[in-house]
Amino acid sequence: MTTQALIYDELHALDRERHLNWSIKAGDDCSFAREVNSVPLLAAEFAKAAENYPIIFAGTKESVLPCVVLGLQKNQNLFVTDDGKWDTDYLPAFIRRYPFVFSESPENSQFILCIDEDFSGCNQDGKGERLFDSEGQQTNYLEGVVKFLKDYQLSHQATTHFCKQLIELDLLEEVRATYTGPNAQPGVLTGFYAVKREKIKELADDKLVQMVKSDALELIYYHILSLGNFKSLAKRLPAEASGDAASGDAASGDAATGAAASAEADS
Repeated sequence: MTTQALIYDELHALDRERHLNWSIKAGDDCSFAREVNSVPLLAAEFAKAAENYPIIFAGTKESVLPCVVLGLQKNQNLFVTDDGKWDTDYLPAFIRRYPFVFSESPENSQFILCIDEDFSGCNQDGKGERLFDSEGQQTNYLEGVVKFLKDYQLSHQATTHFCKQLIELDLLEEVRATYTGPNAQPGVLTGFYAVKREKIKELADDKLVQMVKSDALELIYYHILSLGNFKSLAKRLPAEASGDAASGDAASGDAATGAAASAEADS
């Protein structure tokens, strides 16, 4: 799974001269995410995200990243309505930070604030929130954006640490989500990982205590609980999606149509 390329098209470093007169009219239009069927998730979001989305781990056995599944087919987001609204209670931070993002500079390991200039809310007509004042200083709005992105980056580091724990303790296994479409055709979503309950029970007592104190165990159970959302996700499929079922890879975005679903371990 790529990261920024999921929703960012024309990234440019924010520049006082280039963007001096720019404003951002954000609103609640999420059309930019209409063709994204999964996005990365922060560990701090697990509790809220588990109420709405399946939380899975994408990547390899050596390196994984938690993600929420948004669609069951390639280029499909079942949470964006026809008029571009997000149709559930919780909006992932990955989506909320758009059109801004930090880009890391390989030369000096610094983070550079960037903006997707292709975002429909970007304008030079004073609509929405100004990025800079008349003297070229950051507005309160832009300062708030920077703070949000810094908090996001810190939480991302904590998420990476959590994922490393899962790998070091060998708690992950490859799983598949199976679907039965409205026309009774089976389908399957593969290529992702989940935590196996039995492996948790096999952990040494000191490891369990460590996971409890670091909140890792709590995150794991939010993840396991969230897998039940595959069924409610399948119910969001439009009636016209009841044609041919498909098999695919969760990381690449190919999945199966269906009205019912369950996650199970690969044998």
